[in-house]
Amino acid sequence: MSAASAAVSSEAGQVPVASRGYWSNVLRRLARDKVAMACLAVLVLILLAAIFAPLIAPGDPYRGSIIRRLRPIGTEGYPLGTDELGRDMLTRLIYGGRLSLFMGIVPVLNAFLIGTFLGVVAGYVGGKTNMAIMRTIDVFYAFPSVLLAIAISGALGAGIFNSIVSLTVVFIPPIARVAESVTTQVRNLDFVDAARASGAGALTIIRVHILGNVLGPVFVYATGLVSVSMILASGLSFLGLGTKPPEAEWGLMLNTLRTAIYVQPAVAALPGAMIFVTSICFNLFSDGLRSAMDVKL
Repeated sequence: MSAASAAVSSEAGQVPVASRGYWSNVLRRLARDKVAMACLAVLVLILLAAIFAPLIAPGDPYRGSIIRRLRPIGTEGYPLGTDELGRDMLTRLIYGGRLSLFMGIVPVLNAFLIGTFLGVVAGYVGGKTNMAIMRTIDVFYAFPSVLLAIAISGALGAGIFNSIVSLTVVFIPPIARVAESVTTQVRNLDFVDAARASGAGALTIIRVHILGNVLGPVFVYATGLVSVSMILASGLSFLGLGTKPPEAEWGLMLNTLRTAIYVQPAVAALPGAMIFVTSICFNLFSDGLRSAMDVKL
């Protein structure tokens, strides 16, 4: 890796190509950010609880009882109460983290891969290719993300897979725009011109010189979209366009408990509280990562 490639200007908003010293400094700065580390700890706990739900959950998330329905928080044997069908809320919240995190992370990951590819191609090739890709992407900006997700999910039908497809389509345009913007800046720098003059092909330049400087900013931006994805996925489930009963998912739980808001408001608010806490933690951790990597978007 050339020394010039490792010294991309931070004023242009790029991350230097990976080096051991650079990433050591990033981790050191991130470790000093107490808010980001606290949010990361909360996210890790939620993720571990979701992964090991069968081992730590106190009961069966699908087993209910009419005589135990809508028990308040603090009931013996049900520390977080029960839902409208008498199912243990603590168990349902733990299992609900599986689908909620899955539907929050997977669409962003898919959009990260597709959007980065489109943005890098548009930014590096330029000309008519850039015009065709970016103008097509601009069409999606004519619709608010919430309405676009609802429209696509409504057309495809309810279900987890269709929700992931709709959310992936929603997040491809902003990620592709960021990737195209950073690529356009990087392709005009001296070390890229030197690579072209040495006879390197387009694929080699993109793989060796472009991607190393583009992936950092795009990744940081994408981590901030996970919280948006979780909220949109929960909204689709709330509207009946996402997860179907009796699956445990925070948005669906919020929907089924809305009729209990006047009977057990604290219990009914628990799924919303989990969505709120998880989304805030993703946002704050993304901000800390952006500061640690010195990325300007």
